[in-house]
Amino acid sequence: MSTTQGPQEQKLTFRRYRDGDAKWDSWREQIFQASWTHKCPTYIQSTPPCQGSCPAGEDIRGYLNIVRGIEKPPMGADGKPSMPWQEYAWRRLTEANPFPSVMGRVCPAPCETGCNRNEVEDHVGINSVEHFLGDYANANKLAYQAPQVSTGKKVAVIGGGPAGLSCAYQLRRMGHAVTIFDEHEHLGGMMRYGIPGFRTPRDVLDAEIQRILDTGVEARLKCRVGTDVTLETLRSEFDAVFLGMGAQSGRPLPAPGGDAPNVVTATAFLKAFNDGRLRHVGKRVVVIGGGDTSIDVATVARRLGHIGQPKPTDFPEYQIAGHIAHDVAEVSVKQGAEVVLTSVFGVDKMQANKHEIEQAQAEGIAIRGGLAPVSVVKDASGRAIALKVARCEAKFVGGKLEIKNVEGSEEDIPADLIVSAIGQAVDFTGLEEFDSGKGNVAADRNYQVPGKPGTFAGGDVLRPHLLTTAIGHGAIAADGIDRFLRGEDQEKRPKVDVHAFDLKRKMVERGLAFSEATEPMHGTDQSTVGIHNFDNRSDRYVIPHEELFLGHFTYTPRNKREITTLTKESALGNFEERLGALTEAAAVAEAKRCMSCGQCFECDNCVVYCPQTAVARVPKKEATMGRYVYTDYDKCIGCHICKDVCPTGYIQMGLGE
Repeated sequence: MSTTQGPQEQKLTFRRYRDGDAKWDSWREQIFQASWTHKCPTYIQSTPPCQGSCPAGEDIRGYLNIVRGIEKPPMGADGKPSMPWQEYAWRRLTEANPFPSVMGRVCPAPCETGCNRNEVEDHVGINSVEHFLGDYANANKLAYQAPQVSTGKKVAVIGGGPAGLSCAYQLRRMGHAVTIFDEHEHLGGMMRYGIPGFRTPRDVLDAEIQRILDTGVEARLKCRVGTDVTLETLRSEFDAVFLGMGAQSGRPLPAPGGDAPNVVTATAFLKAFNDGRLRHVGKRVVVIGGGDTSIDVATVARRLGHIGQPKPTDFPEYQIAGHIAHDVAEVSVKQGAEVVLTSVFGVDKMQANKHEIEQAQAEGIAIRGGLAPVSVVKDASGRAIALKVARCEAKFVGGKLEIKNVEGSEEDIPADLIVSAIGQAVDFTGLEEFDSGKGNVAADRNYQVPGKPGTFAGGDVLRPHLLTTAIGHGAIAADGIDRFLRGEDQEKRPKVDVHAFDLKRKMVERGLAFSEATEPMHGTDQSTVGIHNFDNRSDRYVIPHEELFLGHFTYTPRNKREITTLTKESALGNFEERLGALTEAAAVAEAKRCMSCGQCFECDNCVVYCPQTAVARVPKKEATMGRYVYTDYDKCIGCHICKDVCPTGYIQMGLGE
């Protein structure tokens, strides 16, 4: 390429340098140069996929790091830990979820499905550690700290299930007065009336509910809003209202003959059992569903069994309708029930927890997938004697379920009791103004009901889902209610809506206070107004396994809880809990399997492998969780080896200036 020599006659409209200047104005224009670069290590806190998958938004990584001993409880005035590590981990956990002992037992644990450790060998047993911490708190009678101040504001919570109790708990922590209105005799909602006691032991549930009430939350039981007390009364006496009634009405079987007296809904079946009314079922029970509720119904039926030659007053539907079974019937239960569970999906695609499916099959429950109900076969008296089904193909198209039956494949499954576990519905009696027209309550991202300032909703009234989803709804709604009561605008919820580790809180605990910024400045390395080269992206970024150095982690088998697997014979009459808690040693060992994705877990790799000795440990008197190492940028050449060997992805390369 030739160039013109001599002076330029025409002035350039753009020049990279001034005359005589051979340096770039910005380092961003010369990122790499030979063996060094202007990119330097930065410390980026991200959300791990376990937390991103948790509907309650628990700080899972945080409490696992406490259990494993990386993060220590703050020191008291006497120089000793202010509390045992078990309590410190439990308090971190319960900032998001006040039911760790219950959820550690029954939550299907989407957090474990999302766990990055699955790329190594097996997920971390998050549920089992949660179970351990919840039981520790119950055994040691730990209590929540009462609010320091009272705001003078009052909130009415309609419904004492997981959503309502979660919302009440969070609001009380903020200093608001809360009253729960519930139509049942006891609080708990679906945790009590929708899940059998051998999965949620009642003493465990009662302890975790009482802990919330002990903070000053009031409860008015056997009081239905809309009939016993009007909405107008609540609006006049309270400053805000939360709708957490749940969806405790079951969906009837939409098939010809589904009105037979011995065709009942799953919610009615389980409520009758949990109330103590249902003591036996028919000889042959057919459950229609495929989710966790259908598994609960089937396993309860196996345990209850049937009695021979029952009288009409001994029929199970008679008990479900509200009548107590005769004592002689209870004594007579000596025979197991034949239980069949049908689903329109194949067994491998059912929504129920895989482990619970396997346990049900071990108990002799026949699970048949790919079958759609066609009609109910009745006898001359109008009672159901069989369920007619057909083989089918089911799939979701555009978000809607489409079922195509195979012609000529019909068959009858004999039944003395048919239970429909195909969904739940909200009972809007007296609360019709909140019905969106789709059988639920409509709400925005802050869970405020549109057009009704001060009215929020959460849980199954929005859409039936997991118990932990309802807990998360209640917590987010509580934030919205708090802003409403303070006269503040509703803020946009973060993209990743979880509880995250707070590095500033840990530094303040160590006496490393921050100063106030009083003037614009360039950089923070010589200032205490911020944390130099650190960014918390937990509200917008979930770190994938590709960002981790998986080679750091060796094969370590999961520490599993002891599970009692019953047989067809041993299940009859057995209402004991099947799930055992981890020992303390096993819980600590399991927490150590956590890869602490997106946050330093003090492995020293960056210190050991840095060829320039530019990375060093923070002096002990200045160190805290999350600030274990620092970089000497006079020595750093930006080789990014520290990033490559960081197991957790906490170290990223950023462009400095």
